[in-house]
Amino acid sequence: MEIYLPIAEVSVNWPLLVMLGGLVGFVSGLFGIGGGFLMAPVLIFLGIPPTVAVASQASHVVASSTSGVIRYSGMGAVDFRMGGIMAAGGAMGAVLGVELFRYLRLLGQADLVVALSYLLFLGAIGLLMLYESLTEILRQRRGVIAPRKERRRPLWLYGLPWKVRFPKSGLYISAIPPLGLGIFAGILSAIMGVGGGFILVPVMLYALRMKAGVVVGTSLFQIIITTGITAILQAGRNQTVDIVLSSLLLVGGVVGAQLGARYSAKFRGEELRAVLGLLILFVGIQMGLDLFVRPSDIFLLAPGVSDG
Repeated sequence: MEIYLPIAEVSVNWPLLVMLGGLVGFVSGLFGIGGGFLMAPVLIFLGIPPTVAVASQASHVVASSTSGVIRYSGMGAVDFRMGGIMAAGGAMGAVLGVELFRYLRLLGQADLVVALSYLLFLGAIGLLMLYESLTEILRQRRGVIAPRKERRRPLWLYGLPWKVRFPKSGLYISAIPPLGLGIFAGILSAIMGVGGGFILVPVMLYALRMKAGVVVGTSLFQIIITTGITAILQAGRNQTVDIVLSSLLLVGGVVGAQLGARYSAKFRGEELRAVLGLLILFVGIQMGLDLFVRPSDIFLLAPGVSDG
């Protein structure tokens, strides 16, 4: 059951792509992330060129995130004001990122930058999240009471102008940090094909100090707008979006995200963060191995194999 992808110029098993879309959609709804950080490496492993994988998965990220937001919105767990400001920054970042992506393609360095970005960002974020969540889990199992931390808001972050009240998140802060965070997420969306949720969720929790109950839904809402704009710009400027590939991933993503959002309430926060941190770290390491250790190198080093 092979299908030919015209832009990627490869043939793939289409039921496998639908199931892949469903699996990543489930992860998206469960953790409040776009899922792009997981999708791109798998597509590349299946033989899809990195530039096409990054651009084509954007529609899947939008679809699965939309499905998740519908679910979280019904639970009253989305701060649309906060998400809107982040999305405005995401739109600006997407424009900058797509132009940067186009420039890197012209230089022939796009694939290298994509792989390095995954290795550096995912490796660092994964380690931090895994350390924090495992520390909390071990402390709870040992029955040790966590020392009460003084949640002092940093002056450089909360002393900025243009303050906005976010009742749903329980905040009254400047619009500049969420806007800047959105710009950063938009650039990542264009370069890595991700919604930026794996960075947004920790920052929204630990830096912006948003209420934990609205972080996931708000992150997904921002991802919809940022990644949607990125997909349109990538299709128009770089012609790297494979519609057939995007459609197959989208079908599974919508269903998977609904299931993920439903099951998210069955897990504790630190358990979800531990699994997410492990996933992020694994994908980052895998991209690094693919970058520095090619399968062809392994075959060349195999005993008894000659190039004659």
